Amino acid sequence: MDVFASFPQEFPLSSRPGAGTYKLMPGYYAIHGRQPGPAGRDAVHLFNEGAIAVFQGSPDQATLTAAPEKLSPIYALVPGGSPAVPTGLIFIRLADGIPVGTLKEEINSAGYEIAESLAYAPNAAWLRSRSGTIENALAGLKVLGKLPKVESVEPQMLMESARR
Repeated sequence: MDVFASFPQEFPLSSRPGAGTYKLMPGYYAIHGRQPGPAGRDAVHLFNEGAIAVFQGSPDQATLTAAPEKLSPIYALVPGGSPAVPTGLIFIRLADGIPVGTLKEEINSAGYEIAESLAYAPNAAWLRSRSGTIENALAGLKVLGKLPKVESVEPQMLMESARR
């Protein structure tokens, strides 16, 4: 049984034309909201000070039973291959001069809610799925991109920093 079968197999980095793609990376999974501690020793990556841990393999039955909503697949950025972990937050930017609040009803109808408005950019905001799941946040990206006056939709993906 594929634990992540209901997650999108791939999705664009951005709704802008020509953007790269994230493709599901089999053989890895993430636990979100993990409590720091000895279990992190087995992680291949840690993000947000250990609150998100990436593991190789498949989640065991105890993990699946305890908190399935805290699990997510890992994606690889194409081109490049860098592993990326979805957070469930989506960045939306509207045309200049259009405050995000004016599309609140359309955003809600698309299955999202405004998680954080940006005082310095009233035409942009962070959204989350109304269900609160990462799966639903990723599944509705195309719907958000088709809303009127939307210029860009991008999922927040955590990646290891690259040295230059």
